[in-house]
Amino acid sequence: MANQISISPGAWKIMRHLWSEGPLTITQLVAALKQESGWSKPTVISTLNRLEEKGAVRWEQQPGERARRYYADIEEKAAATRETEDFLDRVYQGRFGLMASAMAEADALTAEDIAELEQLLARIK
Repeated sequence: MANQISISPGAWKIMRHLWSEGPLTITQLVAALKQESGWSKPTVISTLNRLEEKGAVRWEQQPGERARRYYADIEEKAAATRETEDFLDRVYQGRFGLMASAMAEADALTAEDIAELEQLLARIK
């Protein structure tokens, strides 16, 4: 299912909070997102509603409580993989080598990035 869900750039902000700190109430999400992006309560609610419609989040409400607690309903790794594949397809025709080449030509790779790539290549050989 996660490989079918597309998450907008703004919705990633909510998902990151749910993955790292969840479950969270709307009030908690508004407080966190107001500091980092200035989002209002209606923006958080409408984004949560879209994420719920897509199957990316779900909520539970304890008996006697008014607040809903929102949970990520997809795994972070699966969502990131889907977004990465979509990006590679759109921008680099699905070819990682083209992306790596563009990053290298732009001097955008740090020594740490290069070391990580070397380790990855050694692992998959």
